[in-house]
Amino acid sequence: MASAFLAAAGTFWLGASPVAAAACTAGAESDFNGDGVRDMAIADPQATVDGQAGAGLVRVVFGAGKGVFEISQALGQMTANPEAGDQFGYAISVYDADEDGCADLVVGAPYEDVTTTDGAQQDAGSVYVIHGTPTGIGAGSAVESYTQAGLDGSTTTEAGDLFGLSLAAAKTSGGKPFLAIGAPGEAIGSLKEAGCIHYLQGTTKSTVNQDDPGIPGVAEAHDRFGYALAARSRYFVVGAPGEAIGSQSFAGSVTVFNHTFTDGRPTSLGAIDEDQPELKSGTAEKDDRFGTSVAVVSYRPAGASSESDALVAIGTPNEDVGNVADAGAVTVVHVKPSGATSEVNLIDRLSPEVEGEPVVGDFFGQRVVISNTDAGEVGTAATVKLAVSVPNQEVGAAENAGAVHVLPGLGAPGVEDKILTRGDGLPDTAEARDFAGLGLWGTGSRLYVGVPYSKTAGAQKGVMYSLPWSVIGGGTGTVSTLRPGSGDIPDAGKAFGSAIR
Repeated sequence: MASAFLAAAGTFWLGASPVAAAACTAGAESDFNGDGVRDMAIADPQATVDGQAGAGLVRVVFGAGKGVFEISQALGQMTANPEAGDQFGYAISVYDADEDGCADLVVGAPYEDVTTTDGAQQDAGSVYVIHGTPTGIGAGSAVESYTQAGLDGSTTTEAGDLFGLSLAAAKTSGGKPFLAIGAPGEAIGSLKEAGCIHYLQGTTKSTVNQDDPGIPGVAEAHDRFGYALAARSRYFVVGAPGEAIGSQSFAGSVTVFNHTFTDGRPTSLGAIDEDQPELKSGTAEKDDRFGTSVAVVSYRPAGASSESDALVAIGTPNEDVGNVADAGAVTVVHVKPSGATSEVNLIDRLSPEVEGEPVVGDFFGQRVVISNTDAGEVGTAATVKLAVSVPNQEVGAAENAGAVHVLPGLGAPGVEDKILTRGDGLPDTAEARDFAGLGLWGTGSRLYVGVPYSKTAGAQKGVMYSLPWSVIGGGTGTVSTLRPGSGDIPDAGKAFGSAIR
């Protein structure tokens, strides 16, 4: 992981409004060429680039058959070269940073080594913003490259910061683009891996850790605040799976923010952990790692006139279920504008009528997605969808083949839930150590499932499936498959589908 990234500043678009390109319509999410058709960004952080194993890349697949673009540190606009183990693409996100109507791609390379005046800082991490254009993305795109201190001069770039391990970006309900960046390895004073996040909105940049005024908790070693991030227009959430709750180390917590500022920082609405009275069905225990994964969706409760609230899905993959170690669980929490929270569901495979059984080391909840198929309307069990990765699930005789469990995000979780595996709900055949679902993303219309360690012949470099929610529920629709060597995608890579947007 020895990349010679020099700590240098760049120009970061923070809400400026240049004249929109004529071909950019801003008509679709993840629309990098602004033609109104959704595109796909699919990461392969373990890909070999210019002979460097694990340097990483992202494939951008344009909708309407307009080709595939490769994004990596080999682009001439980058401030660093591909180096072994950088894992460019470990985290990705999408937003229109410069408000020109073409979506922009944000890429984290958390294992990038950064050279400072104190020497090489191993795994300090870097983040890149690659701007979409009417003709594509990549060669010819403006690129901003950032280290932690390059983004915020009040911080220090240090070994093990893992700046860019998590990302979340969108625009606020007021229309301002924002970006959150996790640095869970950040040391706060002498506290190793206490963690922090960087938050950017408009012309404002802020860095937040748990020792800051108004932020719940205190910074402690190994909290890993910023390990997971998720965001929507009114709220964003930060996972700290290493947080100690009482005497229970690595129990985990999640902090909820809105996008307004208090004393120069985004406003915290409070923290969630399993010992809070609002979470009646859980208990904080050692090594649960509550907050390993997080997802959030805007929510309009009955009687409300808009999507003023949020539903937050929180993965606890190391939760023991009964006597079954590391079987995993997911908690769904309702967040009100006041910050008040209430538990909607605690879901595991002992929940009533839920398909399957808890199994040691399945890690149900390693990734989570929560989506609304009828945005703007009152959320119901029929419209709010929850998808949970179970990467170590056995499928037939295939150990660690993996699965994605789809359940209602509201109401009884066992109503019409469905376990998707390769060969049952997903194309191809399940093989040992596929770890299906380690890549997971969802929109209001589709679920995207990555199988980055696919063993199926013809898909051994990874594969991604795109399914309409309607198909999962037994309706009609087209299931799409993207893999290296198929269509316009180059037949190269190692873990295609690790991250999806």
